[in-house]
Amino acid sequence: MKPILEVNALTKSFKTFKAVDNLSFTIQHGEVYGFLGQNGAGKSTTMRMLLGLIFPHSGTISINGYEFNNSRRHLLKSIGAIIERPDMYGYLSGWDNLKIFATLSDSKITNQRLYEVLEIVGLKGREKDKFKAYSQGMKQRLGIAIAMAHNPDLLILDEPTNGLDPQGIAEIRALIVSLSRDHGKTILVSSHLLHEVEQMATSMLIIHKGKKVSDGRLGDLMNPDETLIEVNITPNNNLARMLSSSVWGQLTVSQTEEQIVMKMNPKIVPELNRWLVENRTDVLSISSRHSFEAYFLNITNDTTTANRAI
Repeated sequence: MKPILEVNALTKSFKTFKAVDNLSFTIQHGEVYGFLGQNGAGKSTTMRMLLGLIFPHSGTISINGYEFNNSRRHLLKSIGAIIERPDMYGYLSGWDNLKIFATLSDSKITNQRLYEVLEIVGLKGREKDKFKAYSQGMKQRLGIAIAMAHNPDLLILDEPTNGLDPQGIAEIRALIVSLSRDHGKTILVSSHLLHEVEQMATSMLIIHKGKKVSDGRLGDLMNPDETLIEVNITPNNNLARMLSSSVWGQLTVSQTEEQIVMKMNPKIVPELNRWLVENRTDVLSISSRHSFEAYFLNITNDTTTANRAI
């Protein structure tokens, strides 16, 4: 089976500013594909090109093996998208908004299908409420229902959890995972919330200043031996001496009287814990720091020049 989306050497400039620079990536059917980058990295520009809202200066986009420029009208029917926050008619009900946008999609969408997508996104029973009375999370879910109405193969979601409270974020995250796992949808999702993307994406693309700096499955991108382990302890004046004379001293990144930070594979944490207890150190907690965040910040700083594609 051909990849659902292939992007090859995509480039877009605005006057002298190159927003997207020779960008290539591939998305397979059924993936939740995380699209990450700092503000201004070129994510929104890339997604607008994928939707035909703006055109690249060079490069190609292919969907299910067909080049976008040659079959634009036909291929757009296989894509659903939310770019930024969904903007709808506040004085109309959720159902009326959904019906209007379904009619505009130029597809024959039945009422039965509209009820199906409302149930999928968790809004069935609330469709008669006015849109302005919806919570931000409900508005976002209605936007996803609109993008889903014509049953597209590929969903493109730009910052779908932006502005949501923790409960709303968790609901949208669970919905995205369900759309892929239970409904067979392929989803390209951009976000600045690294931890959220890490929890739902099967593969990731990271861009910086318009260029790809990393691409692949999270397990392949991350080196487990580089995980930062944070150990919180009761004050122990003898710990510094004991660490320096042990194998653990070589793994220590930083240390205070109440905290040790080490770089190691999480698989050996139980051995570290036993050593601390055997040496009469009261351990309050052991946890891994958000190593993906450290990885992201490392490869998107301005000193990074290498293309770390997997």
